[in-house]
Amino acid sequence: MSLQEDNRHLEESDRKFLWHPFTQMKEWEQETPVIIAGGHDSFIRDIHGTWYLDGVSSLWVNIFGHRKKEIDDAIKAQIDRISHSTLLGLSNVPAIQLAEKLITAVNLGYDKKHPAAAEEKGNALSRVFYSDNGSTSVEVALKMAFQYWQHLGEHNRTAFISLSNAYHGDTLGAVSVGGIDVFHKAFGPLLFRTFRAPSPYCYRCELNKEYPECGLSCALLIEEILTAHHREIAAVIIEPLVQAAGGMIVSPPGYLKRVRELCKAFNVLFIADEVATGFGRTGRMFACQHEDVLPDIMCLSKGITGGYLPLAATLATEEIYRAFLGTFKDLKTFFHGHSYTGNPLACAAALACLELFDKEDTLRNLQPKIVLLEDWLREMAGMPHVGNVRNKGLMAGVELVSDKQTKVAYAWEEKVGWKVAYHARDTGVIIRPLGNVIVIMPPLSISIDNLRQMLKVLGHAIRSAVS
Repeated sequence: MSLQEDNRHLEESDRKFLWHPFTQMKEWEQETPVIIAGGHDSFIRDIHGTWYLDGVSSLWVNIFGHRKKEIDDAIKAQIDRISHSTLLGLSNVPAIQLAEKLITAVNLGYDKKHPAAAEEKGNALSRVFYSDNGSTSVEVALKMAFQYWQHLGEHNRTAFISLSNAYHGDTLGAVSVGGIDVFHKAFGPLLFRTFRAPSPYCYRCELNKEYPECGLSCALLIEEILTAHHREIAAVIIEPLVQAAGGMIVSPPGYLKRVRELCKAFNVLFIADEVATGFGRTGRMFACQHEDVLPDIMCLSKGITGGYLPLAATLATEEIYRAFLGTFKDLKTFFHGHSYTGNPLACAAALACLELFDKEDTLRNLQPKIVLLEDWLREMAGMPHVGNVRNKGLMAGVELVSDKQTKVAYAWEEKVGWKVAYHARDTGVIIRPLGNVIVIMPPLSISIDNLRQMLKVLGHAIRSAVS
């Protein structure tokens, strides 16, 4: 069979056997699929030999590029030792080492002069519970928060506060605290009770107010919910600074810190879902560090292994951990786990990833890239059908509208975002829009020249799609 025949067989088999996530398969079956066969640095290559800039970081997970030698070598070395051993009743070397490094990374920076101060007060994140993807890290957090209060005898605390436009994953617990109707509404009868607060979406404020004159009214409504229902609420869960899948919605300064203060005031747990925002995406290692916020529970995944292997971690304070301690007969154990929890290969990749942040001074080297991106966003903001541009670090969104004055959105079925994506793909850049929002989220390691080229292609694609 020739290479051409092999490729055609792959395309036919894709349409015949695969069911792709978040994809309308009726349309997919009518298209020629892009099938990726290789990658290097910030580029991916399809089966026909065409190279593309990976502008979506392989769905926001790739940080240091494809085929990164240090991560490749770490995984190969771990394979020579052991590829998997359960964490149920056993432990393994990379899982232990990674847990220590994660705890150090999340706590260092809240008190740079005295990093142990938070721990001395019992407020530091101190325990790592592994799972295998962002949804499960959130599922763990929700179950952990619920069971914590049950152990303390507060049995009425069975509800959560979440935000409009929130996305926390696709398992049923994560969907219960989600706030995007197109993704979540169909599953309504299966979900548990959640109090919904407004999204900090200043461009389309649900309260019809303007920042900063609004005084963070969206946070004030969280306070109203807590005032009325705090004895029923186990935790507040938010994506700190950026609601990613909701459309790259960037919260106004002070919002994150205010929500954290409200949780403390009403004695409610605060869960920070840093699945998308963690590991340098916002310009700091974790988004919470921008406002010196220390959550009770933090969810991590996506970039944790640099896009190599599935891994997630849910971090909790010592106070939460100790509520689960008891004798065997007390049944206080956290009865949750996964077959691949703490997988040594994934943990080895994550360790190499964290070491690269130091070795390559990643956060400092991000700064000129962020400046370049923000300059481009300001230029795009003047375009007739660009309603809003927003970013935090190297996470950005360009919201396209049919009428700039009235902010009227393009109809969903017009697929304007996808028209931009198709234009970009034809010019060598792969992106994935969120409705009418063009998402910019390249690997952190992308060079200035490649980032400039990516932005040039996206600017042309936007002009072509909405002209």
